Amino acid sequence: MKISKVKVCVLRIEGTNCEEESFQSFRRLGAKPEKVHLKQLIGTDVTQEERRSLSDYQVLVLPGGFSAGDYVRAGAIFAARMKSRLTNELVDFVKARKPVLGICNGFQILVETGLLPAMSGVMSEYPEAVLGTNDSARFECRPTLLKKVNRGSCVFTSKIRPEKISLIPSAHAEGKLMFPLDRSKEIVKQLEDNDQIVFKYVDPEGKLAGYPWCPNGSTENIAGICNREGNVFGLMPHPERVFYRFTHPDWTRQPDGAGDGRAVFESVLDYASKKL
Repeated sequence: MKISKVKVCVLRIEGTNCEEESFQSFRRLGAKPEKVHLKQLIGTDVTQEERRSLSDYQVLVLPGGFSAGDYVRAGAIFAARMKSRLTNELVDFVKARKPVLGICNGFQILVETGLLPAMSGVMSEYPEAVLGTNDSARFECRPTLLKKVNRGSCVFTSKIRPEKISLIPSAHAEGKLMFPLDRSKEIVKQLEDNDQIVFKYVDPEGKLAGYPWCPNGSTENIAGICNREGNVFGLMPHPERVFYRFTHPDWTRQPDGAGDGRAVFESVLDYASKKL
């Protein structure tokens, strides 16, 4: 399949606010993205012409924002709506090895649906993790440095060399990835063994470090994880905001070329065009 034939569903509801940047990241690479409201997939308050089917797309993207005002917990309401009406479609989508990307609020939604970390299947009945309030107890909007620690399973990072440090900005109030306290070490070990940890927050020397390099206090500095098959990926920082080099905070030193986030979108489109 040519990249120009890859259809990308950028899913949104009220409160989503990063759909345009995600849409443009795929469009610039030649794919066919579409901004789709959840109601179009579940057939509520839409015409037949507006109706969409998840199975018609090769990639699903859950962009950043504050879906449903982040009430209850960040991403919880969006996730509940999806699970109540789209569980079978989502499971079929993931089983077909089609890629699912969740950025910031999208990562929170994937955790709430049980699509991540998915330790015991495609989608767990209840969340197996949570993205809690930052240790600073405030909204953190800052450049963050991420080291790729994934050994090759994640389809979203195939074009990022191992151990590479990328500058991808964060902007969230609830980004602290945590697991049940009595099983946290066990789960982290399983994630490592399954090659499910993709990015970690680091300092400029590439070492694990506390605040501000890790803006939220996440367990083991984890910034992004994938499922066992590597086709469902969630991360808190925003790769779509550094698609170009000139959107990096130090852009005047090197204004031209690709930004560090572009490789995420290139990787998944390379996978989708060759495998699907």
